[in-house]
Amino acid sequence: MTATAYINRIAVAVPPHDVHRAFLHFAESLFRRDSGTLTLFRRMAARSGIEHRYSCLGLKPDWAGGPALDEEGLYERGKFANTAARMRVFEARAPELAVSTIERLGLCEERNRITHVVITSCTGFSAPGLDLDVVERCGLPTSVERTMIGFMGCSAAINGLKVARHIVRSEPAARVLVLNLELCTLHLQETLNVGQLLCFLLFADGCAASIVTAEPKGIALDSFRAVLVPDSRELMAWNIRDLGFDMVLSGKVPRVIHDALRAGAHQIIGSASDIDLWAVHPGGHTVLEAVERAFELPPAALALSREVLRRYGNMSSATVMFVLDAMMRTAGPGAHGCAMAFGPGLIAETMRFRTVGNAPLQASKASRQPAAHAPALSDG
Repeated sequence: MTATAYINRIAVAVPPHDVHRAFLHFAESLFRRDSGTLTLFRRMAARSGIEHRYSCLGLKPDWAGGPALDEEGLYERGKFANTAARMRVFEARAPELAVSTIERLGLCEERNRITHVVITSCTGFSAPGLDLDVVERCGLPTSVERTMIGFMGCSAAINGLKVARHIVRSEPAARVLVLNLELCTLHLQETLNVGQLLCFLLFADGCAASIVTAEPKGIALDSFRAVLVPDSRELMAWNIRDLGFDMVLSGKVPRVIHDALRAGAHQIIGSASDIDLWAVHPGGHTVLEAVERAFELPPAALALSREVLRRYGNMSSATVMFVLDAMMRTAGPGAHGCAMAFGPGLIAETMRFRTVGNAPLQASKASRQPAAHAPALSDG
């Protein structure tokens, strides 16, 4: 009989610098005070539902001019850093955040039993890279099998869990460490394009780590389904350019997501009444509204997704894991759920799951880690 794979526990973390207010000050400074574009930007920022976003960079919280937005000088007005400089920061900061997050899992002696590492990231690359950094710094067996899932955008976490499920189903003794790490704020651009600025308004840095095994506790990974929308490649893109990675995020995305999910609703969920928990990637408040309309959900159904968006912004692939982490803290056993996230393609990656018991992360353990922090969703 084929083994069932379970997420036994999840740990999440963000870097220490809350940069949302600093970004708003910077973006507003790009426009004349009497500009209609400035008025539009402020109105859209107020509607974003975001209050905090975190960065590995020390952005100045009350930035009101001066040569650089950040303390490191990466974003100096008129002279933003090139891709090489941004990748050097990724190579230095990504391992720190990864290790800090993984330690929150409380592996102890279990680290010697980890058989596989699956990492998703689309915001930085190097070789030898993050996978080997994790093995070395976390003291994992040197025989561990490593899989890197790159450049799949916000939907990558679902694919990472899919890979972990395949591993456990084929090797029931496997213990898979899944890491989702993104440093989105390394790709800020200096632009007067209000659409691009609103895109930067969404994104933040964050990391999630989880353990997937055949042990029946936590969240059972029941099934996966991808919904690829034809003729939508130009709506969401992520390209490596000279001054960082360029994001294209069309305003048409929410409508296209709505239409695709509504058309595929029966194949994805059967009936919405069969779903108790909705772990939806909060790609923005309009994306959440599109999912609500597609499945005719009450606003309360996506409350945890909205809270993650409010507290952290969009952390690309890590974000949906923050929602699942919150559910593991609060949901009792026996609940049926649907998780989904969206990425370039345009594609919706969906996952059906069941809760079989809670394995909550202890926030007190997280608070002792200096390199990053993970305030609980019930805080503040």
